[in-house]
Amino acid sequence: MAYPLRYALADLALALSRVSHDPAAVQSTAARAAADMIGDGAGVQLLRDDGRYDSITYHHIDDERSASMSRVLDHVDQLPDDDFSTALAASRRPLVLAGDGVEPLAGEEHEIHSAVLCPVIVDNTYAGYLVLTRETPGSFYSTAEVELARDIAGELALACSSARALERLRASEERYRRVLETIPEGVLQLDADGVVTYANEPIGVVLGMPRSQLVGVSLRGFLNDQGQKELNRRINECREGRSTVGGTRLMRADGSQRSVRISMMPLMGDHGEFTGVVCMVTDTTDHIDARGLKRQLDHLRRLDSLGQLIGGISHDFNNLLTVVGGSAEMISSSSEQDSQHHRLATDILEAVGTGRSLTHQLLAFGRSDGNRPEIIPIPDLLTDVQSLFSRTLGEHIGLDLAFGPDVWAVRAERGPLEQALVNLAANARDAMLHGGMLRVAAMNEVVEPGKGPEGMPAGKLVHIVITDTGVGMTDEVRQRALEPFFTTRPTAAGLGLATTAGIVQGIGGHIELESEPRMGTTVHLYLPAAEEKPASGTGRQGAPTVIGRVLIVEDQPEVAQLVQRLIEPAGYAITVATDTLQAVSLVAAGQHPDLLITDVVMPTMTGPELANALRTHRPDLPVLYMSGYTAASLGPQLHLDDNSMLIEKPFTRSTLLGAIRTLAGTQPSSAPNDPATAK
Repeated sequence: MAYPLRYALADLALALSRVSHDPAAVQSTAARAAADMIGDGAGVQLLRDDGRYDSITYHHIDDERSASMSRVLDHVDQLPDDDFSTALAASRRPLVLAGDGVEPLAGEEHEIHSAVLCPVIVDNTYAGYLVLTRETPGSFYSTAEVELARDIAGELALACSSARALERLRASEERYRRVLETIPEGVLQLDADGVVTYANEPIGVVLGMPRSQLVGVSLRGFLNDQGQKELNRRINECREGRSTVGGTRLMRADGSQRSVRISMMPLMGDHGEFTGVVCMVTDTTDHIDARGLKRQLDHLRRLDSLGQLIGGISHDFNNLLTVVGGSAEMISSSSEQDSQHHRLATDILEAVGTGRSLTHQLLAFGRSDGNRPEIIPIPDLLTDVQSLFSRTLGEHIGLDLAFGPDVWAVRAERGPLEQALVNLAANARDAMLHGGMLRVAAMNEVVEPGKGPEGMPAGKLVHIVITDTGVGMTDEVRQRALEPFFTTRPTAAGLGLATTAGIVQGIGGHIELESEPRMGTTVHLYLPAAEEKPASGTGRQGAPTVIGRVLIVEDQPEVAQLVQRLIEPAGYAITVATDTLQAVSLVAAGQHPDLLITDVVMPTMTGPELANALRTHRPDLPVLYMSGYTAASLGPQLHLDDNSMLIEKPFTRSTLLGAIRTLAGTQPSSAPNDPATAK
């Protein structure tokens, strides 16, 4: 009998080892084996992790009785504080029950005449019990059967211990897997030849390949010649038991490159032999790009400061040109036609005109956030920027402008549009370091809906073509050329073409690039043509037909005095104030000017704020604004209504008087009775 039981226990141990990964199968196998080997019924009641009993797993040789006996014997969700559990945990020996001693286990409704409870000790801790039951009157368990039940409980304990160890191993592996899959760094496991044996998800992103396709691929395929030599050197260092860290460049599957930092550690087999390396790969491309981006942002801040500085200097310079030009005009008008004074004054006026054009271009270029679109004739635009083109290109590059007088106008802010063209000229210059030719042409085009390239607007378009004879671009560079901060020159900010694209697209236009290496580059700008609006035949309403009293407000005394000298001979009675509060006090005290001439940018109160204050006393007061800034540069600071105008500095006497007549009516035939006062 001993040998068959020994074989049966060996078979049970083998069966339990095969299902050790499944705790429920372990309990079912043990219960069925105990019932078959000892007779009648057997069940397994184990503790859960929370310290309470789990559901019993019970098997009876009569299958019909298994379910009912399970309900009777089950102590699920109960704590192991009953007498049986306490005795089993303390003694760790089987309890044999017979007669009345069985009643506390099963109750009176089931006639269990004998039972055996064997403790299950897992990892030296009470984990539950194996219960055997017999329902035949007078039945009992022999000593051999109790020992067999104890042996079965021992095999069950070993299986439970293995199952728990496997569960802990699975949990540990799952935690390890989650760590490898959630860390931002890529992880590679390589064999001794550099072939990938494991890859996590992030490294697949870095290399541009699904992780499933990386296994079995050599890392050398992602490295250039120098990188492959470095990989061999580092694997040899790991072969000698040393870890290594260093940076390199990885070529992605799409041909692009990423900067990475690789940490390598050796992997050893069970007998200490070298089996490969594990690599921690950190993508440092964004970090390196961020340092470059910081330099580019610093460059942008300097450009912004330069734009503000240009605006301020141009404004002040326009004030000086106003004084110089006005004084020269007065000298010219008071001297004989062929006299030396007249010729010198004429030369000064011509120089002032040139200076005016330059400062207005600088204002428009340096302060492009005015949000004042205007109708811009393309021939005038290209003629005006020709001097900027020449200065940008230098003497070693020729310039050819080709356009007809019938090219349509566009509606845009002049400053940003000039900036876009100058940016393209600067890019062309950098592509023609040894000289060349820049050709700019403009023509009219009509694009039918759906006929043009993607992104091109339909309708009437002005097509501006800028062609250089420079080094050109590869197709890869051309496709990225419009991206912000993309550049092939280490000293450049990478914003020229991106800014141009933003300006063109901002007015509803479209930009395209054509380029080939050593064949030059052609930029196509497609700008929506402005809608032609009929000129209004009505004049300004509510303006007096004749004015006599003029209030001049200008914080620069020399400019205020010049304006007074320019218009006083025409018969106007003039009051000059160099402070806005003084002007408000004069009108509040009873003065009734027919016209206000005021600067726009002044301390204490701006020109528009002054006009609003004075119009509380004179609602119909015409206002002639004058400023060293252009209208686009002033932006929302200045709102022109039907009873106001802007005249840009520097201006001439005839321009000033013409603006006054246009705004407020004819000048007086003689000086009014009120004497003019100068403040």
